[in-house]
Amino acid sequence: MVKRVTAPQVPEGMKWCRDCEEVKAVDDFPIATRKASGRNSYCKPCFQARVVASRIKVHGDRREYHLRHRYGIGVADVECMLADQDNKCLICDKPDPEHVDHDHGTGRVRGILCFNCNQGLGNFRDDLRSLGRAVDYLMRGSSWKGKGLDGFQVSRYRFAAA
Repeated sequence: MVKRVTAPQVPEGMKWCRDCEEVKAVDDFPIATRKASGRNSYCKPCFQARVVASRIKVHGDRREYHLRHRYGIGVADVECMLADQDNKCLICDKPDPEHVDHDHGTGRVRGILCFNCNQGLGNFRDDLRSLGRAVDYLMRGSSWKGKGLDGFQVSRYRFAAA
């Protein structure tokens, strides 16, 4: 049986928290429009602790919640995908990737990538034409003749006057 604690006498402008059993200023309690007092029964830290506990009870840990909310998959799904990928990034083969890559148009998960590869795709906004042009650029090598702006010439990581 749950023991009910009765609220002590509280001065004007103060409120008693049912969880921590402390008297605090009314501003330390979240606004609750459906309560007669206009404030929640629990102070902000206790209220936040209850929200986190409820989320963990319903959804599991933070990563599980994030993956389910954002991508519709869970930690077990990510671990299965990683096993299928030999625990390597699908682009650069570095071990232990942790970032879920998804198609921004459809929301469909494509794989698990390392931070740099996922960020790189994001910077190109998944545009195949731009990615193809970047590959062509890298494949052709340097076509620059060595003359920089304002008469400066680049000489192995240093700027030298021309």
